Amino acid sequence: MKLSVPGRVTPAAIITAVTLLTTGAISGAAPAPTIAAPTAAAAAPDIPVANVKSHLAQLQSIATANGGNRAHGRTGYKASVDYVKAKLDAAGFTTVLQQFTSSGRTGYNLIADWPGGDTGHVVMAGSHLDSVTAGPGINDNGSGSAAVLETALAVSRAQYQPTRHLRFAWWGAEELGMVGSKYYVNSLSSANRAKISDYLNFDMIGSPNPGYFVYDDDPTIEKTFKDYFTGLGIATEPETEGDGRSDHSPFKNAGIPVGGLFSGADYIKTAAQAAKWGGTSGQAFDRCYHASCDTSSNINDTALNRNADALAYAVWGLSS
Repeated sequence: MKLSVPGRVTPAAIITAVTLLTTGAISGAAPAPTIAAPTAAAAAPDIPVANVKSHLAQLQSIATANGGNRAHGRTGYKASVDYVKAKLDAAGFTTVLQQFTSSGRTGYNLIADWPGGDTGHVVMAGSHLDSVTAGPGINDNGSGSAAVLETALAVSRAQYQPTRHLRFAWWGAEELGMVGSKYYVNSLSSANRAKISDYLNFDMIGSPNPGYFVYDDDPTIEKTFKDYFTGLGIATEPETEGDGRSDHSPFKNAGIPVGGLFSGADYIKTAAQAAKWGGTSGQAFDRCYHASCDTSSNINDTALNRNADALAYAVWGLSS
């Protein structure tokens, strides 16, 4: 998650990979009639937290081998993209790297489409894959990236055939001002933006002193997530710390319905929140936010597990 409000950085130059997948364009096609949103998930799978942790271990190894970070324009970021892309390619996704330039360095978005489903109604889940230069970025945002990846792989394992089309994305240069996601949204025509029914964002979902925050933007998406946590007996709160600070913002600004999950960054957990969720009051949700200590040990496995399962619940429910 980036530190300040959006609009601070604009890509200096753009090198476009224009394809069906990145634009969502279908020649001669008009947006299909609106489909009523589902109210419950259709047989959403359990996402094995061990698998998510395995992806995090790989991202940690990549950072360690590349100067201690996975930041935009650095070798660790490109290696992170290559790792995720290889997993998706092997699982049967059609993937595209969307290339851009910001701050004099090349960045990449990775877009992965699952074959089938109504491409006039796209359910999209995404996360930023870059870290800050100060550290490896395992909670921010390896956690969201790994959970989105494992959910995509679960789609493949199940050979899921949703009613709506599924698209997954890993954004570059979020820490510079949502550069990659802004570029993606800006590259879409208004007709193709209208085909995205839901954008779900996952930025920091394994914080070591976690809270359970749900974006309160689109009511249907919000209810989907809240229903999942209600089923676990977990009370949630509206997400406010990250408003305008992550990759849902460009989608929201374009009129696309957005939602997502968050477990907290540098805000301080209150006594009431600690009573509700456990953990330590008077401390930040993530004391290693944007720091060198945001390593693979900076993860709460329970929060990561619950949020990954909630992610899959929403993907299945909104696309069925």
